Amino acid sequence: MPSRARCLIAAAFSFAFSFAPPAWAQAWPAKPIRLIVNFPAGGTTDLMARAFAPKLAETLGQPVVIENRGGAGGNVGLEVAAKAAPDGYTLLASSGSPIVVGPHLYKLSVDVARDLVPITPLGRILTILVVRPGLPVHSVPELIAYLRANPGKLNYGSVGSGSTLHIHAERMLFATKTTATHVPYKGAAELVTALLGNQVDFAFDSGLTIQHIKAGKLRLLAVAGATRSPLFPDTPTMPESGLEVVDALFGVYAPSGTPREIVTRLNREIGRIMQTDEARAVLATFAAEVVTASPEEFAAIQHRDRERYGVFIREANIHAD
Repeated sequence: MPSRARCLIAAAFSFAFSFAPPAWAQAWPAKPIRLIVNFPAGGTTDLMARAFAPKLAETLGQPVVIENRGGAGGNVGLEVAAKAAPDGYTLLASSGSPIVVGPHLYKLSVDVARDLVPITPLGRILTILVVRPGLPVHSVPELIAYLRANPGKLNYGSVGSGSTLHIHAERMLFATKTTATHVPYKGAAELVTALLGNQVDFAFDSGLTIQHIKAGKLRLLAVAGATRSPLFPDTPTMPESGLEVVDALFGVYAPSGTPREIVTRLNREIGRIMQTDEARAVLATFAAEVVTASPEEFAAIQHRDRERYGVFIREANIHAD
């Protein structure tokens, strides 16, 4: 075969294969996917993950295995996920706390902005301020007055040092020049148990206390957001009570370097699942609303929230316990 013809054939093959997807893209996923949840089972982050994981497994044709790796305010699981191979077989489902608050409070072995790729938001949970029934307060002003009359005698719970719920409480104390002792728990389920058992006086919560509020076992003082919640239309918002609360989104992440095609597909599939009536019904049980966005939009939201929480933390001189 003349050399010119051989060159043309070689060029044609090279051109064709330059448009063919790489082998890994055609094969993915070829084995189970590990979904790390960086908080214990039974909490809101875990419930968020379980709202989409089974359907994602059906769609991808491979098991999606949830692995609860709680500890250090979500940082243990976050670091495990960030250091995993960027091959699409390790994902992270996280609340906003470790993503937008943790970097300001902890010396992590990873850089959240550099080492994790935001795939998609999952939802936003209604943040509420609750107190144990025996505490003689029925509004935020009454709570503030009680704190001032009893400096340092009350305690409050959170789902972990450095969580957004911890920051909300510290910001309230800073803004009102009051004090209380922080009692961190390993997750939302433990915090609810502590409130019901009168082990803590008040807490900012992200939805798991709602059934106990409706049952009269806990008292609701205020809800986050610019408008009142349809669940509690007679309860004032935080701004109405003179407080500011910034909610952080729950979301799914992958190690940096994960192929763009995988990130795009996961964003599309998880977003579709979260829009279903079944997923919305799960989120409604703890007063969460579905939020969808592209990976780029989600990354921009996380960057903005991380900057805002940084300002809060520096102003109030907040430290991890």
